[in-house]
Amino acid sequence: MPSAIKRGWAAQEGSPFPLGVTFIEREDAFNFAIYSKHAERVTLLWFAESDVTTPLSQFEFDYLTNKSGSVWHCRIDAETLRDAAYYGYQIDGPAPGESFKFHRFDHEKLLLDPYAHAVHFPDGFSRDAARTPGSNVGRAVLGVLPRTGCHFDWKDDVTPRHDSDLVIYELHVRGFTRHDSSGVKHDRQGSFLGICDKIPYLKELGVTAVELMPVFQFDPDGRNYWGYMPLALFAPHHAYASDPTGFRQRDEFREMVRQLHDADIEVLLDVVYNHTCEGDHTGPVYSFKGIDNSTYYVVSRDDDRPYANFSGTGNTLHTANRTVRRLVIDSMRYWVQEMHVDGFRFDLASIFTRTTDGSINADDPPIIGQIGAEDDLAGIRLIAEPWDASGAYQLGRNFPGMNWMQWNSSFRECVQRFVRGDRGLIGELMTRMYGSCDLFPDDRFYAYRPHQSVNYVASHDGMTMADLVSFSAKNNWANGHDNTDGPTDYSSNLGHDGVEDVPEDIAGRRRQRVKNFFAILMLSAGTPMFRMGDEFMNTQRGNSNPYNQDNETSWLDWTQTETNDEVLRFACMMIAFRKSHPSIGRSRFWRDDITWYGTDHLVDLSGDATCLAYCLHGGSHRDNDLYVLLNNGDAPATFGIQEGIAGQWKRIVDTSQPSTGDIATKTEAITVRDSFYEASPHSVVILVRDPTALNVH
Repeated sequence: MPSAIKRGWAAQEGSPFPLGVTFIEREDAFNFAIYSKHAERVTLLWFAESDVTTPLSQFEFDYLTNKSGSVWHCRIDAETLRDAAYYGYQIDGPAPGESFKFHRFDHEKLLLDPYAHAVHFPDGFSRDAARTPGSNVGRAVLGVLPRTGCHFDWKDDVTPRHDSDLVIYELHVRGFTRHDSSGVKHDRQGSFLGICDKIPYLKELGVTAVELMPVFQFDPDGRNYWGYMPLALFAPHHAYASDPTGFRQRDEFREMVRQLHDADIEVLLDVVYNHTCEGDHTGPVYSFKGIDNSTYYVVSRDDDRPYANFSGTGNTLHTANRTVRRLVIDSMRYWVQEMHVDGFRFDLASIFTRTTDGSINADDPPIIGQIGAEDDLAGIRLIAEPWDASGAYQLGRNFPGMNWMQWNSSFRECVQRFVRGDRGLIGELMTRMYGSCDLFPDDRFYAYRPHQSVNYVASHDGMTMADLVSFSAKNNWANGHDNTDGPTDYSSNLGHDGVEDVPEDIAGRRRQRVKNFFAILMLSAGTPMFRMGDEFMNTQRGNSNPYNQDNETSWLDWTQTETNDEVLRFACMMIAFRKSHPSIGRSRFWRDDITWYGTDHLVDLSGDATCLAYCLHGGSHRDNDLYVLLNNGDAPATFGIQEGIAGQWKRIVDTSQPSTGDIATKTEAITVRDSFYEASPHSVVILVRDPTALNVH
């Protein structure tokens, strides 16, 4: 519609909704809207692609016509912005005050729109320029103006949904294919498209969901390879695109999602809605600080440390504030509706329970309730890391999101210790493999389900599975910096520290322990998750916290798929075994379908106990019965098979057996002729009842 016949107030003054920049096709104009409760002056600047040092022009907002409540807005003809590619804001307001009036306005700072869907880093981009007072024009990150004709063809995209066969694979976009051994073309290594190239591998592995470590745009100067320092909550990270210009990163992300969905693989995002890359009072002013500091961040009463730091990274997003909650919800909605993701894993989710003064509201934190009330977000996966960096630990029923899934660190610690050889863990191991009903009770009040426990042995935060059996302690000294943070790992080197020049007998024992990890993980009620590369014993050489290591420490070395092909084969087949036995990952707890044993009829729960057995009856799920033996001792243990008769059980798994004998298909399975089985030290054995054997039905 020509501008001469535009009608309505919004056509002249702009609209306060939606926030960010929106192209209004019927008016051939752009709407800009930005929230700042305490701003006294707001200026919009736009720049040509060829020159980000001198703005093409600017618009000065008038609070009498371009402000509604706390939102500043304007409408600008597309013709006016014809030569513009990027935009930013300059905002001025009151000087710093106490408590919630702790402002960080600097009218010379060029600021990024929090709702920008793509960002641009000019050649002169400087983190230091954002840390010091004064202008950073020409060195500031900018929002990219959307253009018409940039629609993505999703074709017939269908969102997959898995239940008993859900197996989550945690991966880092860059680290997954950055190594030359990945087999991915150089211009696609470390990118969203690189993941596309590896979809056949993911299908062969058998995983049904990928959980991507943070893909939100983060500070390239922040020395944070992992990405847990977000800058823009709507924009994919520019460096994960083969072409980082314009909106290509958005389209390449969408292409990755579309292809993963076509392969029946869900896409989950590890999201950081608890802090930003702006850090503490010494950090840069990129966006939120300069727009409305006291709205976006939890402030403290400490003059020396004015930012509350429940995240351990310098600041804490103020999710008790309704504007910040709206930002989070809008971001989630964008990634679901526009980018087609299937769920989120929330980093340090306990921060959602922090109030304005930093205390914990675990009964009804507003943001948890608001997420649950959004129809647009109904049905997506919500996974909490149920703790923060300042002592809040809310695993299980203590976390207020009653329908959320949760990372279960208790499973992680128990299984690490058990496989290491620690004694006296039989009772706890039973609870963890049962689905951690002590943490997720299924009583009348709570009615939790076992799949809400996300079971894992290793994640990005901690040692790899290979390193858990190769190092006696963390080896985090790297590049002159001791990265001591992170969880406690229960590791053992099995007699030789490190991964170089390992004697073959020790290497064999290590492979067996990693198989034990996978066997226990896939046999347990709950949702299994493992980190990329653990399936072929990728090593980080003992580094449990390589958050700043954008190098071969963190990149997958795909040559290990050949070196450790025995473990890779076992992992693939163990995943397939779980998926073929839906009674393991059933919707409800095992209850009367599980019978626990020891080496004889009774479970030994003493402090020196090392053995556990159980029979999981699958009839209620039209599945075969499973009989599992776990010997954590240093000597062989003879287990009496307490159910069925001799010749009725077939051995599918024995992790002590050499390759090709450690796991078998149903047709390759070996019949157990006796009513007992001798399990080797530190082994897991799985028997499957054959109801047709000996004509017994």
